[in-house]
Amino acid sequence: MAEITDAELTQAKRRWEVERAQRPIPASVRFDSSSERIVVEFTNGAAFMFPARSLQGLEEATAAELAEVELLGETGLHWESLDADYTISGLMNGVFGTKAFMEAQRRGGQSRSPAKIAASRANGAKGGRPRKSV
Repeated sequence: MAEITDAELTQAKRRWEVERAQRPIPASVRFDSSSERIVVEFTNGAAFMFPARSLQGLEEATAAELAEVELLGETGLHWESLDADYTISGLMNGVFGTKAFMEAQRRGGQSRSPAKIAASRANGAKGGRPRKSV
């Protein structure tokens, strides 16, 4: 295995600093109690927010527990008392929990209540859903 020289290490560190300066870096995170959202603010002035209770493990959290959110380095969010960690990039990509949790969240509107079944049958008796006109 070849050894890395001091000059190569210095050059690599400079490349890293240039690359790092070109991407947004999380500067702060907070829980906004009025909207019940987590707000991540970046050094470039951008912000990302999402509903706090949409995350797996935070659905039943109190406002005080949600407010304990802290940055985990430059890449994650951490809630010590809830034992929950999320990557910021994952959240920005819509990953709010495990695959099973995410699939359960997508099932909204698919309930099979007696009222919904009756409405569906009544609509079917009328010829079903109207076709979309192009």
